[in-house]
Parts: sequence; C-alpha cells; structure tokens
Amino acid sequence: MPTYKGRKCQFCDSNINYIDYKNINLLQKFITQYKKIAPKYYKGTCLKHQKRLSNAIKNARIVALAPFTPK
Repeated sequence: MPTYKGRKCQFCDSNINYIDYKNINLLQKFITQYKKIAPKYYKGTCLKHQKRLSNAIKNARIVALAPFTPK
C-alpha cells in the first residue's frame, strides 16, 4: 500500500528562518486572490513557518506594503 508523502515546506528546504515583511514578491505567493492568508495545507508550509509567514503578512499590511482587501 503506497504511503502519502506530503509536500515539503519550501522554507525548510531552502533553510530560511527569517521571513522578511518587505519581500512582497514572496508574500504575494501566500495570499489568495481575496487577499486572505493561504492556509498551511493549501501551500504546504510547516507550522513554524506558517506562523512566521502570517506575522510577516500582517506586518506588511500594517506598513501598507500589502493590501487588506481586494480592489
């Protein structure tokens, strides 16, 4: 019986510990078309990096680098 191999976290694979809130190109990959933060099962991030990613997106929204709502 085949076993399920889940997606690897791209941050764990590339050994990234700090997710910069100013890196909008990276953060846009984890924001849905409705400008919500994508869940971890949707993009395959681990719990540790999902928390850091959501904090970075929230900080970018506060500094007005990322939008809160779609246009």
